[in-house]
Amino acid sequence: MEKPTIALEFEKPVRELERQLRELQKTSQENKVDLSTEIKAIEGLLAQTKKEIFENLSPWQRIQLARHPARPYAPDYIAAIFRDFQELHGDRCYGDDQALTGGIGFFQGRAMMILSQQKGRDTKENIKRNFGMPNPEGYRKALRLMKMADKFHLPIVTFVDTPGAYPGLGSEERHVAEAIAVNLREMSLLNVPVISFILGEGGSGGALGIGVANRMLPLENAYYSVISPEGCAAILWKDRAAAPKAAEALKISAADLLRSGIADEVIKEPFGGAHNNPAEAIGHVRDALTRHLEQLRGKNQRQIRDERYAKFRAIGVYEETLVRPAEPAARKPAPKAAKTATSLPKAASKAAPAAKTPGKKATA
Repeated sequence: MEKPTIALEFEKPVRELERQLRELQKTSQENKVDLSTEIKAIEGLLAQTKKEIFENLSPWQRIQLARHPARPYAPDYIAAIFRDFQELHGDRCYGDDQALTGGIGFFQGRAMMILSQQKGRDTKENIKRNFGMPNPEGYRKALRLMKMADKFHLPIVTFVDTPGAYPGLGSEERHVAEAIAVNLREMSLLNVPVISFILGEGGSGGALGIGVANRMLPLENAYYSVISPEGCAAILWKDRAAAPKAAEALKISAADLLRSGIADEVIKEPFGGAHNNPAEAIGHVRDALTRHLEQLRGKNQRQIRDERYAKFRAIGVYEETLVRPAEPAARKPAPKAAKTATSLPKAASKAAPAAKTPGKKATA
């Protein structure tokens, strides 16, 4: 992959210094001029600027890195990590979804089933891949391939990178929610190891549809969330511009996922993001796959299935507060009934003056 030419807003100071450094190096070589002092000064400033920016990234900035168009996608990882990958097509019910692909490849001499959500590099490919948003036939194809892997005892590796399942009319008519729900159920029953890498975006049920795994491994700048920050901001703050605030509140970064027990390990990225050095990022993923396959190798089918089930049952934190019922209030004695005129003593009733009719004189 070529050096990224697209710069995010917070990356621009770094890109400008890199441009200046290239120009100085080119001038020095072409004109045979010693500019080592100037080059060294720019290199020092560049290192300092990178450190100030990339060691203090906000959750929103990490999400922007996860969506970077120059970031390596699933095909880049598959081509570099696996040998003799053979794609398998179709769900045997409706069609072949190009946003969610799958096939068999070899890793260290061992056959594996590989599933991946794929985005495009340009407009034409994005249309073909539906911008990385799978339709129901994509999830049904994935399920068909996972059952095949279970039958032939092949470990399953999934690469998640999607803003979410496609929410269009046709997708809903073909029951995308049902397709995802069936995948969740069936993946929990698989007898083979499942390892899932979150490469960039992990959007809602669209990600979870191939993400019920024994190991969930997000890259350092990836995120995994029930809703996008923009969607959350539109609902809670009635303004999509509040997305940075929503990103902070949702706790969806890789580090947050690790702290909450959802992620099993965070895969380190090259300094500044995977797009700055794709080969290094791919190497980290390869090493993590080797490590976690080895950890799962000695487990029997029941252990693999039960550990996966227990992992997802343990996700989530809640608190219970036992409220002791209040003591019943002491009853106050009922007030005594007021004495009426009929109960007055006889002497008092005789002494009571006769009632006078207004406007008339009393007669003798």
